Amino acid sequence: MSKILQSRILQCLLLFIVATSTVNAKGLNAQVEEQMSHLKKTYLYLHQHPELSYHEKNTGQYIAKRLTNMGFDVTSPIGGYGVVGLFKNGDGPTVMYRTDTDALPVVEQTGVPYASKITTLDKSGNKVGVMHACGHDIHMTTFLGTAHYLVNNKDKWSGTLMMVAQPAEEVGGGAKALLNQGLFKRIALPDHIVAFHTHANLPAGKVGIAPGYIMANVDSVDIEVKGISGHGAYPNKTVDPIVIASRIVLALQTITSREISPIDPSVVTVGAIQGGSKRSVIGNKVVLKLTVRSYKPKVRKHQIEAIKRISKGIALSAGLKGDLLPNIIVYKNETAPALYNDPKQTAEIKASLINVLGKHNVIKTEPSMVGEDFARYGRTPDKRPITMIWLGGVKPAVYQESLTSGKILPTLHSAKFAPDYPLAIKTGVNAMSKVLIDLFDKKS
Repeated sequence: MSKILQSRILQCLLLFIVATSTVNAKGLNAQVEEQMSHLKKTYLYLHQHPELSYHEKNTGQYIAKRLTNMGFDVTSPIGGYGVVGLFKNGDGPTVMYRTDTDALPVVEQTGVPYASKITTLDKSGNKVGVMHACGHDIHMTTFLGTAHYLVNNKDKWSGTLMMVAQPAEEVGGGAKALLNQGLFKRIALPDHIVAFHTHANLPAGKVGIAPGYIMANVDSVDIEVKGISGHGAYPNKTVDPIVIASRIVLALQTITSREISPIDPSVVTVGAIQGGSKRSVIGNKVVLKLTVRSYKPKVRKHQIEAIKRISKGIALSAGLKGDLLPNIIVYKNETAPALYNDPKQTAEIKASLINVLGKHNVIKTEPSMVGEDFARYGRTPDKRPITMIWLGGVKPAVYQESLTSGKILPTLHSAKFAPDYPLAIKTGVNAMSKVLIDLFDKKS
């Protein structure tokens, strides 16, 4: 064979490889685009039918039915109203993709025509609104869209796809419940674990990723402040728990500002104060509800000990003692450890994201003080590598306007959080489909 002929054959082969790669890339985008009409309807349904933590019955049934119809072997309910779907496609690794399913007790104030109008009673019997104010509706829609793509493109990967729809993320109980009920022992032990979380300060169309710690330890704490009740006209004959609680709220601010090293992240937030019934009545109890955030175990321990010390000390200074001292409740089932993105796996995923979205759409993000019980999947004795990817949710024009005006964007958990769901979902399905296929060690 002449050198000229060899050269021409090589050129043709290279052109074929490039063309095939381009067709495959377009194939992913085109298939996701074809899904978009259905995915938008899925999102709108989930957004308008939110359910609170531990009450995700209908949501779980909806996801279970969708996965079953795609051909998954479904286990449900598990860990409350959780759903696990396995799709076995030959030999290869087991890759787990997790979504969360619960909503928040928030009255939606976005003004969008598809806003949630759902109300329910919380565990205290109070009527509350219900809203997907943390992007879980986007997570679930992206989850189902990705499952659809992988099932329809079985020739591009080999292994077992493990889809996990987890309830009760907002209260830190869902991951623990799934693991306690044998997620990794009786269903499947994954080789890789991935998830998305919507980002309220990143434009839709972009994703964020970083190795190492990206989210904080989370503890939920209640302080039950007690007092001696009586008539509001005779405060001298009472011990007012509202005054004591107010003093405690102010004193708690010194934990981070005066007791924790300035270079160690620490947050002690009093998110709710519940007490009193009437203007002229001094009650006998006030409840403070706290969220406590940290990274280092020693900081976490110090925060809890300081909360107990300060609360007790202020009550003692008001003349209370014995059974009238504050009761501090740390909710062990509503905690989450700091989330650590496995560096090696995260680097591989970042390469996949750049490949499918372009380098300019993949942002290195900084650690934050939000929390996620997704971290628990990487803390089991099996030590599975996990990676959480941030999924941009802000309308690009709104994001750019905020940069110009300095206007603060609605955060996650805000009643006004209204993401650009079509672009976020399209980006998410494209990105996660590529990530999963690459983790299966086959090129898309």
